[in-house]
Amino acid sequence: MPDLLLELRSEEIPARMQRKAAGDLRKMLTDGLVEAGLTYEAAREYWTPRRLTLDIRGLTARSKDIREDRKGPSTKAPEAAIQGFLRSAGLASISEAHVHSDPKKGDFYVAHISKPGRAAEEIVAELMPAIVKSFPWPKSMRWGPASAKPGSLRWVRPLQSIVCTFGPETEEPVVIDFEVDGIRSGNVTYGHRFHAPGAITVRRFDDYAAKLEAAKVVIDADRRKEMIVADARNLAFASGLELVEDEGLLEEVSGLVEWPVVLMGTFEDAFLEIPAEVIRLTIRANQKCFVTRPQGQEDALSNHFILTSNIEATDGGKEIAHGNGKVVRARLSDALYFWNTDQGDLPDLDTLKSSAEAFGLDLNKPLDQRMARLDHLGVTFHAKLGTQGQRVQRIRELARAIAPLVGAEPKLADRAAVLAKADLQTEVVGEFPELQGAMGRKYALLQGESPSVAAALEEHYKPQGPSDRVPADPVSVSVALADKLDTLVGFWTIDEKPTGSKDPYALRRAALGIVRIILSARGSLPLQGLFDAALAQLEEGSVQRRLAAFEASQAAIDSGDVDGEQDVDNALAAYEAELRRDVIAAAGALKADLLAFFHDRLKVYLRELGARHDLIDAVITPEADDLLAVTRRVEALGQFLDTEDGKNLLAGTKRAANILAAEEKKGTAVADAVDPGLFREDAEKALFAPMNQAISEAGQAIRNEDFSGAMRALSVLREPVDAFFEKVLVNDEDLAVRANRLALLARIRAATDQVADFSKIAG
Repeated sequence: MPDLLLELRSEEIPARMQRKAAGDLRKMLTDGLVEAGLTYEAAREYWTPRRLTLDIRGLTARSKDIREDRKGPSTKAPEAAIQGFLRSAGLASISEAHVHSDPKKGDFYVAHISKPGRAAEEIVAELMPAIVKSFPWPKSMRWGPASAKPGSLRWVRPLQSIVCTFGPETEEPVVIDFEVDGIRSGNVTYGHRFHAPGAITVRRFDDYAAKLEAAKVVIDADRRKEMIVADARNLAFASGLELVEDEGLLEEVSGLVEWPVVLMGTFEDAFLEIPAEVIRLTIRANQKCFVTRPQGQEDALSNHFILTSNIEATDGGKEIAHGNGKVVRARLSDALYFWNTDQGDLPDLDTLKSSAEAFGLDLNKPLDQRMARLDHLGVTFHAKLGTQGQRVQRIRELARAIAPLVGAEPKLADRAAVLAKADLQTEVVGEFPELQGAMGRKYALLQGESPSVAAALEEHYKPQGPSDRVPADPVSVSVALADKLDTLVGFWTIDEKPTGSKDPYALRRAALGIVRIILSARGSLPLQGLFDAALAQLEEGSVQRRLAAFEASQAAIDSGDVDGEQDVDNALAAYEAELRRDVIAAAGALKADLLAFFHDRLKVYLRELGARHDLIDAVITPEADDLLAVTRRVEALGQFLDTEDGKNLLAGTKRAANILAAEEKKGTAVADAVDPGLFREDAEKALFAPMNQAISEAGQAIRNEDFSGAMRALSVLREPVDAFFEKVLVNDEDLAVRANRLALLARIRAATDQVADFSKIAG
């Protein structure tokens, strides 16, 4: 079977785009091949900073001939329908169609369409120009004289050459000839930009990869990563150090080089007084280098760093390492200045006293000063939700309310909430926003804050993704919940909710974070109460802002006399009453909508953990606001339905529900209560007593949040329900007996509905 080799070579592709671009190229071409009737055995993509490559093995040389019978309209159909059929079938006239007969439908037209197969070379040559011109780069550019022409080629960086060869291993491959904006495909590529810039003629992939390797190009990105990390580990080990590994940086660096050469640089020991996170981020962000640490010391760094060059220098890389070291030292000098500045006093302390009083801050402490400045400057959080200072005040009140619910000391939660956003005004975070929270923790410890308070300053942002850890310290939990709840409730009040795939304020992530925190805390935290606490802060602030605006607009009414002042006071009081009525009216719908949003996040999370979607739907109700109780109920229900008792009870319950639904639809009378005096069969009597017992015990177990106990209470119904349906005819001729038996079925449904809506469970 023939193999296809494709290479698109350009100037340097940004590292962050390479992996996806190679995958896009593979998908676009293989999808096109399959749609054209070709098959292939395997396809693999490769990439370097200067090329995207595809190796497609076992591609069929020709697509199959296709014969299709396309049914058309009746021979008596209107002319317009017949003409439409001819156009769709590609027929010139009705004489090219065939007439078939059907005993019921009569005569109708059929087009026998034959399409001969096409050579793979022809198909690829047709597909590639369209793929190149429509390639989904996040950003692309035009270049050269042709860029002035409408519709000229766009590529991420100037496209320089195309290799496209095709053929079996036993024969000389052919070049699939096509052209894209003056760039014609061929069998010539080029090696490393500096070490081997000359032309290289290639045949198929194995030959291509070997020749490029000889020309100092490693085509396999994963192999480049292995080379970099192995050499970096060995180089660090030889110096008595160990590499601080960074998968994200490794991915980026492997996309910056075609021939990785690993070197070691140094900087002065004096810079090690900077926190390790700052050193690491400075070197990573500015020089794309790895840091090292003394062997066995997790929290310390050394003054050696690892860099990856794209060339083999004649001096062994000494000048490259020295040059990188100069830049690293300059960057670390800036970082050291930021670090020292953040621990000193602000120059404008006198202007911060009112903010310090409002938040109970100590202006002798650097972090307190930064929080006072954040409030004093009136930094906007959102135009409709006030300043950062106002938001911190809301989070503070909310954290104090949540603290007792999660076992946190309210005073510590209050202090942590007040300082939570203070590091936004530090120099280090201004330079490295990624260190937000982490620097707050460090500065808090330096000024003698409680370890729980310091931890909360970093952990209240967590979890920031599905794999991020959840805060465990009660103070961190209270501030994290307060921060996320204020965000969610706030944006709901101004109707800035996620729509479709758009979620600019990361509200889905915030809700999932709350879900994970609540489930990890393993305590009962009903959402409605949390919503009320968050809304109270937001609503009062909104009311006061709108009252102030209204009062200002009414100032003209006050002409200075007593009557004018009284008119303004009356108007203001009436407007405030109206505002508060509107707030109360809107709160119910807002909370219901926000709770439904949380239900969606909980469903997504539980499904990712392996829970059945039908069990989640069966358990959750529009009013369910205790997420931990919902989760435990799903777990208990799943375990119960895995037993024979559970499976049989599910079948019996669904049967009872179906009969009831059918009879209720027909308007059949159902008794309001079960009358034992109307029982005629032993199976009815045998079901009634355990039914009442199960309803009582299951209800009590649910009130005690013992959901496994509720399932055990229901399990006793398995045999009497089975016996009932086996021996009792529900639709008895006696209408009173029938209504009584339907009431008994309603009791079965009521018993199970305490736990879940069994009608939503598959099976």
